[in-house]
Amino acid sequence: MGSAASRFGGAAGCAGAPLKFEPKPLNLRGQTHRSEVPIHLRNLFAASRLCDNLVRMMDSRRFRFGLFEFDLSTKELRREGVLVRLQSQPAQVLACLILRAGQAVSREELRKAVWSAETFVDFDRGLNFCIGQVRLALDDDSTRPSYIRTLPKRGYQFIAPVEQVEGVSGDAPHGNTPERTEAPSAKKNRFPSTAVLVCASTVLLMAIGVAAYWVRSRQSSNRRPIIAVLRFDSQTSDPRMIHFADALTDNVVEELTKLSVGRYDVIGNAHILGLPRDQRDLTAIGSSLHAGYVVLGQLQTDGAEVRILVHLIRLPSQTHLWVTRLDRTTTDLDPLSTESEAAHRVGAEFSERVVKDSNGSPLPGIPNP
Repeated sequence: MGSAASRFGGAAGCAGAPLKFEPKPLNLRGQTHRSEVPIHLRNLFAASRLCDNLVRMMDSRRFRFGLFEFDLSTKELRREGVLVRLQSQPAQVLACLILRAGQAVSREELRKAVWSAETFVDFDRGLNFCIGQVRLALDDDSTRPSYIRTLPKRGYQFIAPVEQVEGVSGDAPHGNTPERTEAPSAKKNRFPSTAVLVCASTVLLMAIGVAAYWVRSRQSSNRRPIIAVLRFDSQTSDPRMIHFADALTDNVVEELTKLSVGRYDVIGNAHILGLPRDQRDLTAIGSSLHAGYVVLGQLQTDGAEVRILVHLIRLPSQTHLWVTRLDRTTTDLDPLSTESEAAHRVGAEFSERVVKDSNGSPLPGIPNP
């Protein structure tokens, strides 16, 4: 990927190198040489040219594919206009793949693009995590990919058609604007107004940015918390207990939803929530579902003893907020009544704690199991 300075010559001054601008001779009181043009006029010319190039660069750094649009300058991914959360490094990986759409991108090329030579990390694990995050954000399936294809022993390939979203400006390219003949006094009066316009535009953009940040902060603060209920684990090979764990998961989702009354949202049917325990990534679950809390359940057996443990965990810190425990024996285990009792206890103990925790209210300690 070429730098912005290499793609847009006028923006090279951003890297510290002086801007080179050769204006055409101006006829100001008979002076026709560049050295005779006042220095503040040449600086205004250069600033105007730099702003034009920056605007063109920003306008041309958005790409559309499928239902998604990716802004290369801000690394923001949107689905039908709605922002999809994506961490910095996965966003950089997606940017590399989009810019090389249709081509094979090796793992080594992605490493150089995302991690500097001075960074010492478990690269393979880090890249696998980034690819997984991108696929989750795009709702892509590695076995039947629509966007990112894995090329064994080679790397990855972005296979979806990519359309570059052009800017809305209809201005002619720099340097092709027809010249106009003006009186010398008109030319001299034009440059101060250009400087004022540049300053006013900068202030306006800053004000828009502050307003957008304020609106987004208000929306985030008013957003209802989300609870993600993972498929309960049956730590036994007994098929009856596996079926019991699945039914208990459904009962917990139903009970939490019934008690939410608009104070929080519950997600229990997303594909990522049904993955086996050794494939779960709580950080990825929280990011892809925007969940602030997860519910984890376990069924343990020891001879005739059956124990149900249900954990309430806050994301992204993965802090335990509460644990509900229910002990039964196989002789008095009635699946239907036990499912109902366990789900009722989880709903009663978890629901209020999620509401209080999301509002910043103190919570009681975790009971000893």
